[in-house]
Amino acid sequence: MRWKLELVPIPVRDVERAKRFYSEQVGFTVDHDIRLDGGVRIVQLTPPGSDCSIVLGAGDGVTPAHPGSVRGVQLVVPDVVAARAELLARGVPVGPVQHVENGAPADGPGDVWNSFVYFDDPDGNGWALQEGPAEPAAPGGAG
Repeated sequence: MRWKLELVPIPVRDVERAKRFYSEQVGFTVDHDIRLDGGVRIVQLTPPGSDCSIVLGAGDGVTPAHPGSVRGVQLVVPDVVAARAELLARGVPVGPVQHVENGAPADGPGDVWNSFVYFDDPDGNGWALQEGPAEPAAPGGAG
């Protein structure tokens, strides 16, 4: 049986502000923006190249978690330095490139799977970019 992570709820105070941040600054694609009875608004966004999406919500309509309480969500990118530069160019306050050395954070890139950049959304939900191996070229040389 195949199990696939589909959706991660991210609690926010202001859904519109969070939608702008994740779509315009971080570069996620807006998949759905719907309003349900009772004033519940659901905004689903997907990171480029990901099969898993996030859903933004305020109040108990999406998640009972408090805004800013989600920490440690990781996105894997093939080049953490380039991803950091892209976020900076879009106005996202991001930390420096770091790696883990002797069990503690150290400045600068490490090996594959050991280079990270951290940032928070406007509500304080914490994200990490982790450098993974570059994806192999598609068959036939395209890629």
